[in-house]
Amino acid sequence: MDPPSSLSRDISPPRAFKRRKTSRILSYRSPNEPHYNTNVDPDPALAAVEAGRAKIEDHLTYFEHYLTKASRSTTLDFPRLSTGNFSSLYKNNKHRHGHHFVIHQHNHPKAGVHYDLRLQFSATSSVFWALLKGFPGNPNSMQLGRTAIETRVHNLWNNLVESASMKTGSLLIWDTGTYSLLPRKKNAKAIPSPQTTDAESDAAESRNGGSKDGTHENEILIKAFDSRHIRLRLHGTRLPKDYTVTLRLPSSNEVYKKSVAKRRKLKPAARSRRPSHTSDSDLDFMPNLSSDPQQIATAETASTVHLDHDLDIPDLDTDSDEDALTRTQNAYPGPHNTIGSVHQRRWFLLLDRQSIGFESIGGKWTRRPLPSRELGGFEPFVVRGRDAERSVATDRSTRGCRVR
Repeated sequence: MDPPSSLSRDISPPRAFKRRKTSRILSYRSPNEPHYNTNVDPDPALAAVEAGRAKIEDHLTYFEHYLTKASRSTTLDFPRLSTGNFSSLYKNNKHRHGHHFVIHQHNHPKAGVHYDLRLQFSATSSVFWALLKGFPGNPNSMQLGRTAIETRVHNLWNNLVESASMKTGSLLIWDTGTYSLLPRKKNAKAIPSPQTTDAESDAAESRNGGSKDGTHENEILIKAFDSRHIRLRLHGTRLPKDYTVTLRLPSSNEVYKKSVAKRRKLKPAARSRRPSHTSDSDLDFMPNLSSDPQQIATAETASTVHLDHDLDIPDLDTDSDEDALTRTQNAYPGPHNTIGSVHQRRWFLLLDRQSIGFESIGGKWTRRPLPSRELGGFEPFVVRGRDAERSVATDRSTRGCRVR
């Protein structure tokens, strides 16, 4: 009897094994465009897109589609950006010299409510800070300062995200627009600060798009970021006109971490001595206000810095599933950390009252009359938090941003 065919073939070399393709690519196309690939998911979940698990070809079309469906009618007293203007703003800055910004209200299930500032610095990437309290809106407040925690470099298309998920919580577009950089101020003796160049000294205070020598705003941002001192003006939908803040990284606090006290036995004589409230780390974190004319050397501002530091700030590192490459490069897949961002550095943010149009009279900051007979500055505002704030893109609140 002849052996079966399965035993008659040569066993060396073995047959090549054909691997079955089981993975599929998630892609989003315009609703009116025909779909020829039956394995393509035409409508991936927002949470999957935000997390990078779903790959889509056109992020702007995808988010524009969902923002349009989620948009609600708006009262006349609420600042609102139409979906068309929202898309045009992103399109006009989707290039290597774009200067797009967005502020997200992020209601994270573990870290709680905070506000994410994203500044575009290249065609694909945005640098990112997390602010626990939101942005200061009262020039006479006792808490003008904010701690701004530097996090990962994100994709530029993350500036479009407004979504909610069980893992990351909800993201609302609190404000969006473009930014410009102002030159470093001179001190009382009219001596430029070390990082101020001649071109920056001659630049106009209210420029929006580039300096006189043709330097683009994102290039100025990169230089200011490297000098650890950023005078930032935000041209948004919600923030007042000429809203300006200063971001400063204290040299002694590049990567700030709370020291963990070690438990040890003390001698009876030493137990009665208690350490003072102010430690060396507290003093190191407080910016040198007297050396920087932007940070007004008053007892009010100094106490603001101390109060902000003494707060028990939660861990705002909201993604614990990062791979080793993301942690090493401090950038998520897609963007490039060419700006030199370092994870978890604590910057100091301060409202720039003089640049906005306020003046101090009798110890109180008031709106300064301008040559145009208008008043500078703005009426005080308060960031009211999760249950009160709404999106400038959709008018939704946190409760209206449902998990998908």
